[in-house]
Amino acid sequence: MQFHHRGYESGDPRIRQAAGYGFDRATDIPDEVDVLIVGTGPAGILLAAQLSRFPNLNVRIIEKRAGRLEIGQADGIQARSVETFQAFGFAEAIRSEAYQITETCFWKPDPKNPKNIVRTSRTSDDPADISEFPHLIVNQARVLDYFAEAAAQSPGRITPDYGLEFLGLTVEQDNPYPVRAQLSRTAGPRLGQQFNVRAKYLVGADGARSEVRKAIGHKLHGDAAMHAWGVLDALAESDFPDIHLKCAIQSRDGGNILLIPREGGYLFRAYVDLGEIEESDGGSVRETPVEDIVARANAILHPYTINVRSVGWCSVYEVAHRLTDGFDDVQPGLVGKQTPRVFIMGDACHTHSAKAGQGMNVSMQDAFNLGWKLAAVLESRSPQSLLATYSAERQVIAKNLIDFDKEWSALMATPADQMEDPSELERFYVNGFEFSNGFKTQYPESMIIASTEYQALAEGYPVGKRFRSAKVVRRSDSNIVNIGHLHEADGRWRIYAFADAAMPSAPASKLRAFGEWLGSDPESPVVLYTSPDAERDSVFDVKVIYQQIYTEVETADVPSVFMPKRFPFGITDINNIFATGVIDKQSTDIFAERGIDRGGAVVVVRPDMYVAAVLPLQAGSLLSAFFAKTMCPRP
Repeated sequence: MQFHHRGYESGDPRIRQAAGYGFDRATDIPDEVDVLIVGTGPAGILLAAQLSRFPNLNVRIIEKRAGRLEIGQADGIQARSVETFQAFGFAEAIRSEAYQITETCFWKPDPKNPKNIVRTSRTSDDPADISEFPHLIVNQARVLDYFAEAAAQSPGRITPDYGLEFLGLTVEQDNPYPVRAQLSRTAGPRLGQQFNVRAKYLVGADGARSEVRKAIGHKLHGDAAMHAWGVLDALAESDFPDIHLKCAIQSRDGGNILLIPREGGYLFRAYVDLGEIEESDGGSVRETPVEDIVARANAILHPYTINVRSVGWCSVYEVAHRLTDGFDDVQPGLVGKQTPRVFIMGDACHTHSAKAGQGMNVSMQDAFNLGWKLAAVLESRSPQSLLATYSAERQVIAKNLIDFDKEWSALMATPADQMEDPSELERFYVNGFEFSNGFKTQYPESMIIASTEYQALAEGYPVGKRFRSAKVVRRSDSNIVNIGHLHEADGRWRIYAFADAAMPSAPASKLRAFGEWLGSDPESPVVLYTSPDAERDSVFDVKVIYQQIYTEVETADVPSVFMPKRFPFGITDINNIFATGVIDKQSTDIFAERGIDRGGAVVVVRPDMYVAAVLPLQAGSLLSAFFAKTMCPRP
């Protein structure tokens, strides 16, 4: 975090100065807004936090509840989500109160006495060390609190408008505010009052029973698995030795359990197999009393027992896998011809079981994908065609999620003696760790994803996949930092220039030539798309990483594009210069760790932290051509 560039200011530096609509924010929702978000779940509140970084956008988020969510159903936080939390500034804070999963234990029937269960194996939660961040368990309500705080402390000062329910909408493409939303007050002195709000864009993050989805004519398609699970958060005395470890437990004939420890050191969550249900059930299984769920759990855990003292939350659900036929309001025949005005995210688009811990995580990535695109279009930095990439990218990811969860759910519901291979469950879990941790996503070539022609220059940064952090030495203060942790959710593109082997001062340095071109050439994207009245890094956050040891890099030899001036005093920012080296016996070499060609490379990263392009240092024209598709010339 960088601050004090405007002079010393007392107070919390995480609270950014209010600007634009963040000044004197209207108490009542106005008649016209740029973006109206429906729903304050994980997707909706992340989108609000993202758009609050753009105070000149008039954004409101509504929720039919009278206040904040107090008890959430979701609790699993993938490492990819923690990376996202880092971009929003609260990864360390939420880690301090979360449960951290480091391994998973597998229990099966004892071959000597199949009525009992025994631990058969355990595996690391991240066997390939794919992220420096852990898999966390923390209640959904706390995740929402952190995003709500980020939204309220950003320049736009966005806070939820509680007690407002979405009723329906109409779209008039020729109107400056094409979407007319009908709302109703569900709380307060004006209870029942209905009124209209017009918006340039409306986003439905209103859950599996989404009224926004219905309003744009989409449906969830799929099937129920005809299998029920009871789930409870409980405090209990137990002699089960792994009560505070994540466990997949298979009994001989009593069913299965997925056990998840909860934050705080005492609670645990148990997904308890209630077995197959008949088509004629009519939902009656949902009335299963908590006592029956606990009894079933004890039957599965034999010879161990749980003596439940308190139940914080309990529910019964039937496994269903459903996917909507579109993520925006553009009909199939009009894709590419009509600008989407209404979007849906999260459970409004995809539903599945809770056991893979994917729902909240994938929903948040839906929002992270859409947020920067809406801001770029509304601020006239990108063409409206950018918005079509949201549905194109995220619908495929949702389909992959459904396919993964179908297989995982089926395995979790299969009795141990019916599996062809006794280790099938463990093998699927280990083989699927990249997906289950949120790192399998790889977007295909598009207007915002370049070809893989130059992938060999940076093998550790696959085009279309998330930018994987690595440690570097910051030249300004000789500190080792994770370079990916410096990526803020601020809508800026990142350009990482990995230098060639020449010394920084050498006239033959390809990095020097690239830096001079990037900072001054009329065809440079930094020159083309950054207003002369704005800070030089307001659109592109440009960083340089040298191969040399940090003590061999002098700032006088670094091109000025990597050292922007800070308003209002013109102070030079020298914090974007990095190198290799050894600090306190800790060695860093991002070039070796991420397979960066020693001849240098340029890695372009999207605002949502996905690698958009890998290019040679001397291919400035290719960089210009890439951004010509994604950016609008400044006025």
